[in-house]
Amino acid sequence: MTLIKSISGIRGTIGGRVGDGLNPVDITRFTAAYATYIKAHKTTASKKIVVGRDARISGEMVNQLVVGTLLGMGFDVVNIGLATTPTTELAVTMEGAAGGIILTASHNPKQWNALKLLNERGEFLDAKAGEQVLQIAAEESFVFAPVDELGKLKLDDTYNEKHILSILSLDLVDVEAIIAADFSVAIDCVNSVGGVVLPELLNALGVTKIEGLYCEPNGHFPHNPEPLPEHLTAIADVMKQGKADVGFVVDPDVDRLAIISEDGSMFGEEYTLVSIADYVLQHTPGNTVSNLSSTRALRDVTHKYSCEYTAAAVGEVNVVTAMKASNAVIGGEGNGGVIYPASHYGRDALVGIALFLTLLAKSKLKVSELRKTYPKYYISKNKIELTPAIDVDKVLKAVKENHSQYEVNDIDGVKIDFPTGWVHLRKSNTEPIIRIYSEAASIDKATGFANEIIRQIKEIAGI
Repeated sequence: MTLIKSISGIRGTIGGRVGDGLNPVDITRFTAAYATYIKAHKTTASKKIVVGRDARISGEMVNQLVVGTLLGMGFDVVNIGLATTPTTELAVTMEGAAGGIILTASHNPKQWNALKLLNERGEFLDAKAGEQVLQIAAEESFVFAPVDELGKLKLDDTYNEKHILSILSLDLVDVEAIIAADFSVAIDCVNSVGGVVLPELLNALGVTKIEGLYCEPNGHFPHNPEPLPEHLTAIADVMKQGKADVGFVVDPDVDRLAIISEDGSMFGEEYTLVSIADYVLQHTPGNTVSNLSSTRALRDVTHKYSCEYTAAAVGEVNVVTAMKASNAVIGGEGNGGVIYPASHYGRDALVGIALFLTLLAKSKLKVSELRKTYPKYYISKNKIELTPAIDVDKVLKAVKENHSQYEVNDIDGVKIDFPTGWVHLRKSNTEPIIRIYSEAASIDKATGFANEIIRQIKEIAGI
């Protein structure tokens, strides 16, 4: 069994002993700690907390515990049922709530679940807030409400519809253009909440020809739920048979979007954000943000419109912080996460689908043709294991000094920008491992960058 307590929430495999798995005792403890933090730091008079969940097998059990604990802490709960992560984020602000909890382990397999914690803006807690929640949980310094101060429960299953209506109201979503294009669309919803909301969104956008794969929200994932190419063979086969103009794949909580071309080729998760940013910048020029491990193509596209690109530390909360600081019009992460502030500050695959279909309709190109209009880069992902005795920070500092002639960013590990590519090194927080991501115009060149850095690290560490 596994239980991981972090500043972004608590996640783990279902069952096990207390402290050694995601079980009722730990779920209750952590929820009570979160409620205690919200009660002490909220700036709104609201006593409401929104709770939404994906379709995991354990979802109802976890939901009952979380809702009951929040009521026991004196908060009113708005339970929105099966809902995506971005839907829950929007519901917090629409309800004027003091916070929200999303019950999802994102792309982890079915034995996992998690509590993702939101503030009153419907955004993830920052590092400082997360540390305080962890401390409260560790000390069990929470007090439950007496009987006359227990919270009240409200069930509200209208937020999927409200989310969709908010997307339709976005200025850059052109429903008429999508209808005129008469697209046929294939979707893989990995038997989670996307199976409920994606067909509803597509119908609202005027798409009537939908080829649905794994749209039963029963939590039995038919393949690894992380939307990587090696897991998407079924929808690729559908596309190769000529059954759709475009394919969309989402993870269980629908904050990541992968796109499949009409010929079955992968558009590339990195290029989800790149293409949508290109469309947004055509109409609303402005700054962009992605994390340090995301493709250089976003920077290239941004500069094409004479706008500024900023690289943020890895993690959605860090990207959002950088977007606000730079007043970015679009941003996100290279894992298919699109953050569009005109909607809200959270990764949202539904917004991504609506904007991409509008772009595709207006471009009058096939998906594979559209992909060829963007800079071609390849990312290589590697890691090197070190002994516990090796000072990883010292190794990273030495690598940085070895490349002082290049642009180096050290806000999150060390990223070295070469003229023809980059390498990003990040240490693991739990084990002596350095993760090494690299990018170049060919996979061989990207791997070559990584291998050279690995050689230097071994030399520096004496291994």
